[in-house]
Order: sequence, then C-alpha cells, then structure tokens
Amino acid sequence: MTVISPHRAPRARTAVTPTARAPQPFSVFFREQAPSVARLLTALVARDDVEEVLQETFVAALGAYDRFDGANPRAWVLAIARRKAIDEYRSRGRRPLPVPDAGLDRAAATGDPARLSAGIWADVAELPDKQRAAVVLRFALDLRHREIGEVLGCSEAAARRNVHEGVAKLREKEQR
Repeated sequence: MTVISPHRAPRARTAVTPTARAPQPFSVFFREQAPSVARLLTALVARDDVEEVLQETFVAALGAYDRFDGANPRAWVLAIARRKAIDEYRSRGRRPLPVPDAGLDRAAATGDPARLSAGIWADVAELPDKQRAAVVLRFALDLRHREIGEVLGCSEAAARRNVHEGVAKLREKEQR
C-alpha cells in the first residue's frame, strides 16, 4: 500500500518581479522628453540659461542612461533637470545681477493677456523652490501628484501639499 503524505516537499518559488521596460534608444528618448524638460526649465531658470541647462540635463542623462531601468523615463529626466536647475540657481549667486524689466509692471495696467501671463509666471518664479517646481510640474507639464513626488523626491502627499501651498501663495499675492 502506498501512503500519500500530506506534506509535500516545498516547491522552489521563482521570484516574480515586474519587468521594467528596456530603455529605448537615447535619440528617441531625447525627442520624446526634451519638450517637457524645456518647459520645466523655462519656469525654473532664467530664460537665457534654459538651453544651457537643457543641454547639461541631457548630457547627465546620457551618462546615466545605461544604468536607467526604463521605469518612468519622464519623471527620471525631470528629476535630473530639477537638480541641474538648482545647480544653476546656486551658480547664479556668483554672477552679476541683471537689470529688472519694468514691462511686467505695465502688464497689469494694459490688461494685455500675454503680459498678464508673464506676470503670473514671474510670481511663480518668486515661490520657494519646491513649491515653484510643484506648480510648474502640475500646471505647465500636467503631471499627476504621484509623478510630481517622483520628480521632487518626496511622497505624493508632500507633492500635493507643495502644489496647494504654492497656489495659495499665488492667490494671496493676487488679492493684495
């Protein structure tokens, strides 16, 4: 008589890991991501420095591309761009200051929508770093709060809070 044991030998389990997409060729990656990165940098750095910081961003991305796992390329490159913008901001302190443009003050008087928009983005530029980046990522690049958190290196709740506080400061400034 054969006895069947209720205890079986444990099966070897194979780890099920989500497969990350293989990174696409860098030229394709660049074409897809450059417009988003440029819009972010337009809001984070001086207009004259956008192209330079954009180039530095993609040079850094190219150097790290072989180590990139392919998961969420947009958040990955926007995080690099944000760090390059911070580097630019820090180096700006060692340069002479430009003369301010009085044209933004006239925008409110003329009611010109294009100039008013420039005035709003000038107010955004005065926000603290994380709030400014969060507002730009949310409204200029239309990222979700989870993606904003990935770019800023914080939780989704913290990203949501940065967007909220940035918008609140902008509304407060508008009402004055």
